[in-house]
Amino acid sequence: MAEADGAEDRKPTSDEAHSAFTPPPGMGPDASEEDQPTSEFAVPDGLAALPAEPEEGSAFATPATYSAAQSPPAYTPGPGLPVASPWQDRMRTMLRMPVDVRPVPEPVQKQTEAGPAVGRVLDLTLRIGELLLAGGEGAEDVEAAMFAVARSYGLDRCEPTVTFTMLSITHQPSLVDDPVSANRTVRRRGTDYNRLAAVFRLVDDISAHEVDISLEEAYRRLAEIRRNRHPYPGWMLTAAAGLLAGAASTLVGGGVLVFFAAAIGAVLGDRLAWLCAGRGLPEFYQFVVAAMPPAAIGVALNMTGIDVRASAVITGGLFALLPGRALVAAVQDGLTGFYITASARLLEVMYLFIGIIMGVLVVLYVGLQFDASPRPEEVLQITHRPLLQIAASMVLVFTFAILLQQERSTVWIVTLNGGVAWVTYGALHYAGGIPPVPSTAVAAGLVGLFGQLFSRYRFASALPYVTAAIGPLLPGSATYYGLLLIAENRLNEGLGSLTNAAAIALAIAIGVNLGSETSRLFMRIPGATSAAKRRAAKRTRGF
Repeated sequence: MAEADGAEDRKPTSDEAHSAFTPPPGMGPDASEEDQPTSEFAVPDGLAALPAEPEEGSAFATPATYSAAQSPPAYTPGPGLPVASPWQDRMRTMLRMPVDVRPVPEPVQKQTEAGPAVGRVLDLTLRIGELLLAGGEGAEDVEAAMFAVARSYGLDRCEPTVTFTMLSITHQPSLVDDPVSANRTVRRRGTDYNRLAAVFRLVDDISAHEVDISLEEAYRRLAEIRRNRHPYPGWMLTAAAGLLAGAASTLVGGGVLVFFAAAIGAVLGDRLAWLCAGRGLPEFYQFVVAAMPPAAIGVALNMTGIDVRASAVITGGLFALLPGRALVAAVQDGLTGFYITASARLLEVMYLFIGIIMGVLVVLYVGLQFDASPRPEEVLQITHRPLLQIAASMVLVFTFAILLQQERSTVWIVTLNGGVAWVTYGALHYAGGIPPVPSTAVAAGLVGLFGQLFSRYRFASALPYVTAAIGPLLPGSATYYGLLLIAENRLNEGLGSLTNAAAIALAIAIGVNLGSETSRLFMRIPGATSAAKRRAAKRTRGF
């Protein structure tokens, strides 16, 4: 017992690890209460102290939970189907409320007797937000994750802020304490949905009261996620790009020869883009170079005089390059009130789209100089082959999911979701005669609805269940048709077709977001009753 008391006396105290209830210097127990202000967070007299937390584990210890199979049981309501994440919707609801009207925080299990280590908690929060933002997650979901992490470790009066490349968070312990702020810049962004899923599991475990994760263990798991190897090798990614282009060419009416031509063009473009990336060229030039091989093969087939749909080769290459993921994220940020981030992402989409246009136009212009005779009307004459097109759309989604580095367990789900999207689009547009834009919006809405339901069931991000599924709906044909008309000096018609392609792209993004929001109408969000009178649309209008 004496040794235990001595160890307790020798326990070091950190300047960072202080509780919000600890009196500042000069306000000790002997100080007169009449001369000192009273904090609104002071512990009332007679309130029993919380039981002491167990000591934090070592950074080298095996975590209690890491894989999805070992994660703790998810929150499940009475009927048995999980309808809302225990942190995602609840944190989003509280973020949309001012600080002074947020509900009283629940007891936090991760807080030690000395209080939270403010600096380390803020740093961990920023690092988790950085991985989510770099992986393409929406700004609102990134803020919700950062708020969940900070709140779980005892920092409930926090305000996270997310822009396109900057994350910041401010914590003010009480009205009489100075605020503490920290920020972090996202220097590098990439697509790796496997890493994104691992970060979501980490946030879910941190915010779960039944799971005790120390700061050391959270840092260790975060470092392991950063070192995580991609689930697919490089050769498989290149093969997936070729299969994606071949499936897209079949989707718009190509045959066997067109399939292999489009696949070879996409593989060459992918390898050239990797070469440019290794030389340090910006992403804009990588897209310019990647768009050239499929266009060159299509022009070469047209010049040989072979009776083949050369336009389908170029269209298939465009499907493999169109930035659908960035477009969906940009529109989602705009619809949720993050206008600066949405503007930056839309500008990024515009630059990448212009890069694709430049690469294809250069090749088409050179082909016209060698008396190539492209047939613009061929682009719009798509042969209806329902069964073959459904199979091609599912292959397209499957390969797209591999390019996004998704977990193997989610690839088949998103493939099924993409097949449903194409069947819906075909039934509305080809069978029902409805114009492409509303047909695309309805199909994308189903993608967003089912993707949100799948993500709630798996307690993960919705991006892996949505992004690849919109692949068959991307406006590849309208884009190529507009570029071909511009190359033939039919500027007005070409710009009109590009405008139609932009309208289809926006219909995809808005439909996905609307489907996601529709799913929330039928879900009871825990902790949202106090915010029932504050609508989400008012949060950016000064109310």
